[in-house]
Amino acid sequence: MDTTNRDVLKRSKEIKDAYFQFLDTHVPDVISGKAPDFMEINQIAAQLYISHKHLTDTIQKETGHHPCYFYDLKIIESAKKMLLETDRSTSEIARLLTYDPSNFSKFFKKFVGLTPGQFRKEQQK
Repeated sequence: MDTTNRDVLKRSKEIKDAYFQFLDTHVPDVISGKAPDFMEINQIAAQLYISHKHLTDTIQKETGHHPCYFYDLKIIESAKKMLLETDRSTSEIARLLTYDPSNFSKFFKKFVGLTPGQFRKEQQK
């Protein structure tokens, strides 16, 4: 492999890692109220000093998935944690995640296969 290909691969990994690090900070910031809302992918790309297309293409190439997929998974992971570790209502968790409660249930079920309430009940058995 020549140096150019190695540099491209290294840069792709740096972009992927930076994106995941950004999500690891950004999602908790939204939940805690430090950030008012979830950023769009183009806004995240700007924060990472790259174009929206470059971010999307790089994440897609590195992982096989669109950046939104991982963004959604991070939100779901946070929701699951709150459902299991707090006594917050599903509606309250939805609002913390900037979702309308009914839309949140649909979103959660699409990824988990259960509604948030069903998930909580299943895990408490």
